[in-house]
Amino acid sequence: MRQLFPVLALAAALFVQSQTTALAIDVVPAGNRNAEQPAIPGASIRRTKGNKSSFEAKYQKVHDLLAGDRQLTSKIKAAAGKYGIDPIHIVGAIVGEHTYNVDAYDRLQSYYVKAASYTGNFRFAYDGEAIDDFLKRPQFAECEGKKGSYALWTCRENVWNRSFSGKTVGGTSFPRNRFSAVFFQPFYAGQTFGLGQINPLTALTLTDDVARFSGYKKLDENDAAGVYQAIMDPDISLAYMAAAIRRSIDAYKKIAGVDISRNPGLTATLYNIGTPDARAAAFAARRAAGEATWPEENYYGWLINDKLDDLRSLL
Repeated sequence: MRQLFPVLALAAALFVQSQTTALAIDVVPAGNRNAEQPAIPGASIRRTKGNKSSFEAKYQKVHDLLAGDRQLTSKIKAAAGKYGIDPIHIVGAIVGEHTYNVDAYDRLQSYYVKAASYTGNFRFAYDGEAIDDFLKRPQFAECEGKKGSYALWTCRENVWNRSFSGKTVGGTSFPRNRFSAVFFQPFYAGQTFGLGQINPLTALTLTDDVARFSGYKKLDENDAAGVYQAIMDPDISLAYMAAAIRRSIDAYKKIAGVDISRNPGLTATLYNIGTPDARAAAFAARRAAGEATWPEENYYGWLINDKLDDLRSLL
């Protein structure tokens, strides 16, 4: 561990964008801000009961997967090192996803087998309109000058929310739903996949980061099978998890002037709910108005902080 942290620090310094900020960085204290766990969404409760399981049973199952597979924890540490983060953040995201969303497989090999099944001829589209054609609509012209996949797809998602979600445009009625749910889930709604439970739009958003730091090829929205292969393969999925967590940490430093890197419950919360830039900006505004002191964890992140000693023992 002593040898790892200098590597992490170097990776973090290389990862952070060249822009600087005049904000003083305040370190968020460890632990939960809420004495009791925030409410768990009804959908998660119903799904777990429907499978005749419990959150404690699901937690224990993913805990056993991590505890029993040294290869997996070694891969987690390696991925974390490339992105300059403590591996506990990746562990927290895996545990949260498999406790409140899907059950964990019993062994890592099962994830590789599942990844191999996602081949075939399918595409990202809605109502017969392929994503490539949809992005040629004039509303997206403002995004074409954006540099990097993160800025490009964040812009496109903002355009979707502003100009298409819940509206009828050019004769097509679009659902009031997330961009990722409408265009990037060709099998059924609510899809996230693999060890990291990553959705395809998140992967496209982070593909430049992952190509740069992990060396995996960049994803293309016109190659839906390639995107699914990336998020289903455990090795590549870990890289995308690390990239997402790194983005959240950097967003809160740059935008809100706080360092969340020592609070795995907060990074787990952001992994769960997404849009870290917008959430960092909203928190910064509340803090400036005296309405907030620190960011707060949700039900998912609360569990990670509550179980932190147990989870650190896995590493």
